[in-house]
Amino acid sequence: MSHRIRRFQPDDREAMIAFAKDLPEHDLLFLGRDLRHPRVIEAWLGAIDEGWIDSLLAEEDGAIVGSAALVRDPLSWSAHVGEVRLLVASERRGAGLGRDLLEGIFAIADVHGLAKLTAAMTTDQQGSIALFENLGFRAEAMLKEQVRGRDGRPHDIAILSYDVARVTARHSAFGLE
Repeated sequence: MSHRIRRFQPDDREAMIAFAKDLPEHDLLFLGRDLRHPRVIEAWLGAIDEGWIDSLLAEEDGAIVGSAALVRDPLSWSAHVGEVRLLVASERRGAGLGRDLLEGIFAIADVHGLAKLTAAMTTDQQGSIALFENLGFRAEAMLKEQVRGRDGRPHDIAILSYDVARVTARHSAFGLE
């Protein structure tokens, strides 16, 4: 199945809520807010409009099957850092969709001149951790029992980081672009 990657637009509100509702709750825990609520989507779109978030969608047959966001705060002490958020439909994992979305986010981060990227996920999301590490992210921290699902069970959050200069130097050393 082929997918198309494009920017998240205001007309995508309902499709994004439908996408989020189809994801297991566990996939949403690292976000801090529940994407299944229209007010959260409205806040996301507002942040895009204000320039705090850049978001990409992966679409197949008119349905959203993946989403990636780059969250940054140009007014903070960490203006050189962007936070990456990635969601991929369960049935589309392992097909390269997450990698395609992340490559789009890398291009956006480059335009913003970011020096570091971070990503958070629950420690049991081994597929996501492997994808991020394969692209040059490194484990940097773990926050014990940082989030709780609706069932009350706590989950640890892994924080991974991508140092642009370190990865660029490593790629140069091996003759990679």
